[in-house]
Amino acid sequence: MSLGSQKRLAADLLKVGTTRVWVDPEDVDRVSSAITRNEIRKLIHEGSIKRLPKTGISRGRKRARREELRAGRHKGPGSIKGSVGGHGKRRWVVRIRSIRRRLRSLRDKRFITTQTYRKLTLMAKGGTFRSAAHLDEYIETRKLARRR
Repeated sequence: MSLGSQKRLAADLLKVGTTRVWVDPEDVDRVSSAITRNEIRKLIHEGSIKRLPKTGISRGRKRARREELRAGRHKGPGSIKGSVGGHGKRRWVVRIRSIRRRLRSLRDKRFITTQTYRKLTLMAKGGTFRSAAHLDEYIETRKLARRR
């Protein structure tokens, strides 16, 4: 027994799509005999035809993926998008500028010699120092500060 036309009429009356129209399995023969809008309206009122709730999108897969990413999965070279030059460029620029600024101020205040300045500048360019604080720590441990 096809309920296509009944579901279509009910969907129109309930202002939903046909997939959200529920027909009571025990009243299928009564619903299939209903052919007018008024008959369908009456069946809706009686509860033989109902509107189903909207189905949401499950976030379960998203949560599982997030946990895997936290564990370090899905981060291989095949997952990286964009050009090689674009990865961490901004962070590098901010870091190297602060390190070079610190080096210049140390040289200008005569805490380090020009020779040491040149050496440390090239090391900074090579990525030796994580931060300006790390640079200071390096100067202190290697005793590169100018003797007073």
